[in-house]
Amino acid sequence: MSNQKQVKKAPPAGGMGRGPGGISMMPGEKPKDFKGSIKKLAAYLAVYKIRLFLVAIFAIASTIFMIVGPKILGNATTAIFEGSMNIIADNGKGMDFAYIAQILLFLLALYLISAVFSYIQGYIMTGVSMKVTYDLRRNIFAKINRLPLKYFDKTSYGEVLSFLTNDIETVNQTLNQSITQIITSAATIIGILIMMLSISWQMTLVALISVPLSFIVVILVVKKSQKYFGEQQTYLGHINGHVEEMYSGHNVVKAFNGEQASFDTFDHYNTTLFSSAWKSQFLSGLMMPLMTFIGNVGYVAICILGGYLAANGRLSVGDIQAFIQYVRQFTQPIVQLANVSNILQQTTAASERVFSFLEESEEIVENTTDFDLKKVSGQVDFDHVSFGYNPDKIIIKDFSTHIKDGQKVAIVGPTGAGKTTIVKLLMRFYDIDSGAILVDGHNIQDFTRSDLRSLFGMVLQDTWLYNASIRNNIKYGRLDATDAEVEAAAVAAQVDCFVHTLPDGYNMVLNEEASNVSQGQKQLLTIARAILADPKILILDEATSSVDTRTEVLIQKAMDNLMEGRTSFVIAHRLSTIKNADLILVMDNGDIVEQGTHDALLAADGFYAKLYNSQFEKNEELEETIEESLF
Repeated sequence: MSNQKQVKKAPPAGGMGRGPGGISMMPGEKPKDFKGSIKKLAAYLAVYKIRLFLVAIFAIASTIFMIVGPKILGNATTAIFEGSMNIIADNGKGMDFAYIAQILLFLLALYLISAVFSYIQGYIMTGVSMKVTYDLRRNIFAKINRLPLKYFDKTSYGEVLSFLTNDIETVNQTLNQSITQIITSAATIIGILIMMLSISWQMTLVALISVPLSFIVVILVVKKSQKYFGEQQTYLGHINGHVEEMYSGHNVVKAFNGEQASFDTFDHYNTTLFSSAWKSQFLSGLMMPLMTFIGNVGYVAICILGGYLAANGRLSVGDIQAFIQYVRQFTQPIVQLANVSNILQQTTAASERVFSFLEESEEIVENTTDFDLKKVSGQVDFDHVSFGYNPDKIIIKDFSTHIKDGQKVAIVGPTGAGKTTIVKLLMRFYDIDSGAILVDGHNIQDFTRSDLRSLFGMVLQDTWLYNASIRNNIKYGRLDATDAEVEAAAVAAQVDCFVHTLPDGYNMVLNEEASNVSQGQKQLLTIARAILADPKILILDEATSSVDTRTEVLIQKAMDNLMEGRTSFVIAHRLSTIKNADLILVMDNGDIVEQGTHDALLAADGFYAKLYNSQFEKNEELEETIEESLF
């Protein structure tokens, strides 16, 4: 089975990007193709067009009922005022409490209906946004399994994880907010404007004068504070990343006395964050007082004009009260619409990254394998194979060799010689540029990738274990294996002896980092997983490089038994571990410079002999002594 190194992503920077009054002060990241991303997002939403239509209907209806409220409440105010005047005049009419109660009950019913409609539209929209993000997450995860390995060589794991976490969550949250806010804000602005005009067009003109003044204040403050909010988020991310990096490498920091340097870096980030956060929060804090001042000036003007109109009998007291309520409500949807533009930018930018990932080129889907995999014995041929990760830099140059089934083949050479690349080509993690790789005479491109890889068991230097029991981690090699088969594989991999010393034995759950077992034990568990898979061909890529010499000897004995009658490829820097190989391929700069058995290559006194003598001359006697003491 393929092993990969676990990667954890730093937590995203926390939310310090909102100014007072819910106004987003964060500069939204601008998408490269706004229209294209909106169209793609709309295609996902189109599936739920009926639900979105209902959202629009209920949102508009809820807004209308809310808008009508102040006008009706104004009638109650007028009735109370007139009743009070009647009492003062003592004309016998008095206060019409029945009429006032009727208005209040009607108003209560309106607000209840508005709340119900608002709840319904929120419920439907939340379901739509969650379903869209569910589909996006599902498509991204499926996409990961269809991408060629070369994509992950040029893209960091953290970036791919960000698509599934940060970007999808941004789409989820902002999609839910933006659509309903656009509908309700637009309906509120239009509705309030109509109601204000129905009361007094003169007072409406006075009220509208304050709107552009408020916008000018918002633009000036946002323009000044945007750079500080951007800097704040940047350095908040730097602090999070630095703290996680120093925490995860705390032992190394201590060992090399790097505490002061680490603190100095943190202090620089923290000081810059303090400065930018103070400036951004102070500037954004000025917005609401300034807008309130402009609004209050507008209210004063409206009250003076309203009082004049009321004194002339052209306006009732209740209409003035209703108008003032509308004025107070009028600026809120305008601010919300301004905020939505930023929200839409964030949504579109996030969705653009998601769609860009979903449109990456995938591995070519092959037809079914036309021959019986059970009959494959494990014979492998490399026929004039050439390959380069980049076309202008060829790593494997005209590589040819014949490997019989059941042979143990060791691939050795200095770093960068092309050893691991050979294995990647064999498993079709990459496709060769020219030549052919044959398994039992069949070109590996005639296999489906799934069928081809089912023939291999692979153990890498970087172990991959997940947060589950030891039993389930071993069972990952063959999910339908019985407990007895799992334990038999563990015995063969020298795992059983140390598992019984652990709490709960095979049922002990490895933590997220698998740090509750040693590095050598982790390697043994991945070897047990490969043994359980019972592959036709075994690949060991630096499988013993992370273990101590004593453990290495134990593993080597188990591997010798495992590789009996099975084609095996062993890549190792410790050349003493492959002395008993049937064939040793010595690579340098992508070419096989020597091949043969250990004794024959030493006798030739060539490149292999120099490698062996430089690395293991002094260690051979020590390893033989350890082996004799163990067995």
